[in-house]
Amino acid sequence: MAQPMPPSYMAYDRTIVVFSPDGRLLQVEYARQMVKNGSTSMGIVTNNAVLLGTVKPLMPLAVAESYKKTHKLDEHIAMVSAGSLADARSLAELARVKAQINRITYSEPVSVYTLTKYICDRKHLVTQYAGVRPYGVGLLIGGIDKAGARLFETEPSGTMIEWKAQAIGRGAEKAKKVLERGYKDGMDEKSAIKLLLKALKSGEKTLTPENIDVLVIKKNSIERLSKEELKKAL
Repeated sequence: MAQPMPPSYMAYDRTIVVFSPDGRLLQVEYARQMVKNGSTSMGIVTNNAVLLGTVKPLMPLAVAESYKKTHKLDEHIAMVSAGSLADARSLAELARVKAQINRITYSEPVSVYTLTKYICDRKHLVTQYAGVRPYGVGLLIGGIDKAGARLFETEPSGTMIEWKAQAIGRGAEKAKKVLERGYKDGMDEKSAIKLLLKALKSGEKTLTPENIDVLVIKKNSIERLSKEELKKAL
């Protein structure tokens, strides 16, 4: 159970632009907690692809396709989220516009690094002004460009970190242990899919083909694994 906040802290969590006496931005920490409460998401870099996987919440009578945790940002870049679905959708829309502007301006696809940095700059911007709140969502952004297969994590603070494999969300700690034990540099796509599903299973109580969403990002395509393919892999 979370410890109650000391009364002396109450004056420092009312706005994003005020540091607490011990150097913390409490609204950003609250946003990080929202990411930790989200269902588990992860990414893995293989020898020729990037895998993004997540567990979607199942809601009775809801149309599953109407709410998303994975988003295609360009022909070669996609992202998966943990935390606020609304914040993820908003950032995905901004990223798509940035990617299209890059194609029109430079006649080439945007790099994974550039697009991720753009999203991180946006996240960081809303930690510096009163009247706004941090984005309550963590993102794993994967893609393939001239630099090869790349995977980045973005935090609510705007921090940007590149990974070979990473997990976020409520089951992240358990999933990371599985990734650390099983990940190998240059692993093939088939082995990476098995590792991803094993890590997801360690972090979530319920795992079925109906609530798993896995994207495979290759050089010229982004494919979603079908329920039949997930059944075989499970």
